[in-house]
Amino acid sequence: MRRRRVLVAGAASAVLLGTGCAQASPAATTARPGTTRVASSAAAAGAAGSWGRAIAVPGLVALNTGRNADVLSVSCSAAGSCAAGGYYQNHGKHGFVVSEVGGRWRRAIEVPGLQALPKGGSQVSAVSCGSPGFCAAGGYFGNHSRNPYDIITGRGFVAVERNGVWGRAVGVPGLGALNRGGNAEVSSVSCASRGSCAAVGFYTDSGDHQQGFVAIEQSGVWGKAVEVPGLGNLNTSGSAEVSSVSCASPGNCAAGGKYSDASGEQAFVVSEQNGSWGIAQQVAANLSTGPVFVDTVSCGSPGNCAAGGEFNKASAGAPSRYQAFVISEVNGTWAAAHAVAGTLSCCGDAVVTSVSCASAGNCAAGGQFDYGGYNSAFLVNEKNGGWGKLMYVPGLNAVSRDAYLSSVSCASAGNCTAGGNHDISAWVASEKNGVWGKETAVPGLDAVEVVSVSCASAGSCAAGGSYVVGTDRQVRQGFVTQ
Repeated sequence: MRRRRVLVAGAASAVLLGTGCAQASPAATTARPGTTRVASSAAAAGAAGSWGRAIAVPGLVALNTGRNADVLSVSCSAAGSCAAGGYYQNHGKHGFVVSEVGGRWRRAIEVPGLQALPKGGSQVSAVSCGSPGFCAAGGYFGNHSRNPYDIITGRGFVAVERNGVWGRAVGVPGLGALNRGGNAEVSSVSCASRGSCAAVGFYTDSGDHQQGFVAIEQSGVWGKAVEVPGLGNLNTSGSAEVSSVSCASPGNCAAGGKYSDASGEQAFVVSEQNGSWGIAQQVAANLSTGPVFVDTVSCGSPGNCAAGGEFNKASAGAPSRYQAFVISEVNGTWAAAHAVAGTLSCCGDAVVTSVSCASAGNCAAGGQFDYGGYNSAFLVNEKNGGWGKLMYVPGLNAVSRDAYLSSVSCASAGNCTAGGNHDISAWVASEKNGVWGKETAVPGLDAVEVVSVSCASAGSCAAGGSYVVGTDRQVRQGFVTQ
């Protein structure tokens, strides 16, 4: 499975990508090199949304006897109609789902059918909703390791919600025949409409090589998983994974991830048009002297998508660094990847962890980079097809030295939401009419991380993650926002 780099000490244990060391950061009022100064005063303040209180996921506390739970994915198809998923501990790791109906969250349940599948740990890694009451979830099951976080023997599953009722989890059709090496996972799902979804991830073939797959749901029926076309030819060293998928309409999706060849780890993107997947193509080879990854993909309309991740860059007389990049698909053709403007000149290791496109050429992306030994969260906007410079999340420098961005969601052009964590607290920030407002703490609970945000319309969003209980801050529970 793809290597996950460890967070800086002191940050919440979210599944994010970043590195750093420990030194003092510059004053919050100082604009750092290569960045765009954020809008200030009333303009920035007016962009912030009004968040409802975070609440414990109903029913999850009772399930979580092992004292460790988290919401890993949230998806909203309409205001007050969302779904979320993640895991909890109870003599092992268990995947759960929970639905919001009419603005009220129901009780969390273990994904139906998981107990009937091969025993071991399970997790819901991704959730996506095509319309109210019609969602899909994916993840892994069947971990027999003593370590509940280890998925050495995991297998991929999907589960579908219809008319507000979650059906039984099933192994991804056809994945068992591909997965001769005994390790597979669904890493991402995307639903364009009810009964029309895509799931992606990885499996291990009979030669113990990791390969990437895609599976499509049409009219409510999941087809067989297949290897991403052309990826096997690229993946000559046998370590591939599809990390993200996004569907703009039924039969029109895009996905991305990584593979390995004689030169090391490389990134790829692949597009589906009118129900047919094209050939996987390499990304950002001209940028890199080392590993390249696509971590996130989003489509604003059929054939118009964006992806982001990181590449390794070495310069004469200086150590290699991971740098953040974005790449856009325009009318079905992927343009050249380029580094996020402002990161090459100012920053240490950097990564784009999330991207979201509201329409063709109008997206937002975010992530974090190392500056002066601390991780700083950043945002970058694409407007009418042009990517701007990175900007700091407004207000974060004033409250924290160490900050991470885990998720971005855009409801319409210039109206987005982002979330993440700083030190040991969670934050959210909203963009209104193209202006990002100041970050704000998630109200209601002692939230330590926002892992996922989703916006059904401008000003109507949901967030999920984890909060801590007790003075020792060792018990983690999952939260969602009202």
